[in-house]
Amino acid sequence: MKLNSNSKTAYYIAGGLGIVTLILLLKNCFAIIGPGERGVIMHFGKVQDTILDEGIHWKTPISTSVKSLSVRVQKSDIEVEAGTKDLQIINAALTVNWHIEPNKVNQVYQKIGDEEQIVETILKPAMTEVLKASTPQKTAEEILIKRAELKQEIDTKIKERLATYGIYVDDASLVNVSFSPEFAKSIEAKQIAQQEAKQAEYETIKAAEQAQAEINRAKGQTEAQRLLRETITPELLQKQAIEKWDGKFPTVMSGNNGSLPFINITPPAK
Repeated sequence: MKLNSNSKTAYYIAGGLGIVTLILLLKNCFAIIGPGERGVIMHFGKVQDTILDEGIHWKTPISTSVKSLSVRVQKSDIEVEAGTKDLQIINAALTVNWHIEPNKVNQVYQKIGDEEQIVETILKPAMTEVLKASTPQKTAEEILIKRAELKQEIDTKIKERLATYGIYVDDASLVNVSFSPEFAKSIEAKQIAQQEAKQAEYETIKAAEQAQAEINRAKGQTEAQRLLRETITPELLQKQAIEKWDGKFPTVMSGNNGSLPFINITPPAK
C-alpha cells in the first residue's frame, strides 16, 4: 500500500510526536539529584517522608514530582540600623553562613519553601530581630570595644532561633559597624586623652624612680664616706704613703722654714 505525500507527512508527524512523548515519559520517570542537593518527593502534591540523596532515582510519572533543594552552605547579608544602650544609632552589616539540614529538607520545603523563600521569610527577619535585640544591651563604646563578644551573642541567638526551622547556622559575622560622625570624633578624642593620660602617668612614675635612684646613690656615697672615716687611721695613711713613695725627695721646697716633709721610716719596736 502506497501512501500519498499528505499521508506520509501525517505519518512522520505522528511518529515524531510519539517519539517526543516517549522521551518526555521516560524523562518523567527519573529524578536527577545533583551534588550538594536533596530531593523532596511529592505524590499528587503531598510532601512525602522519603528524602532522595544525590544520584538518579525512579519516580512514577504524572503522579509523583521531585523538588531539589541545596544543602550546601549559603551566605546571606543584611544591613540594619539599630540603637544602643546609650541611645546612639549605629549601622551594622551582618553576614550569616547557613545550610538546610539534609535530613529535614522535606519539612523545610513543606513549612517554608525553597531557598529564596527561606531567605526572605525566615532568615533575614531573624537576623534583623536578633541584631536589633542585641545592640541595646550595650553602649556604643562597648560595641566598639567588645565587638567579638557581641558577634558571639548574635551567633548563639540566631542558631537557636533558626534551628527550630531545620536551618543550621554555620557562622554569623558582624562585618561592619559604623557610628555617627559626631560619636566617632568623640571616641577618637577620648582615646587620645586616655593615651596622653597614660603617657603622663608613665613619665611621672619614671621621674619618681629616677629621683629615688638619685637618693639611693647619695645615701650610698654618704655611707661610704662614713665608713671610710671610721676605718682610716694615721698608721694606714703612713703605710699608703710609704707604698706610693718612689724613694725620691721632692725638688721643690715648701713651707716657711724650707723643711722637707717628714716620713717616719723608723721600724716599729719589737
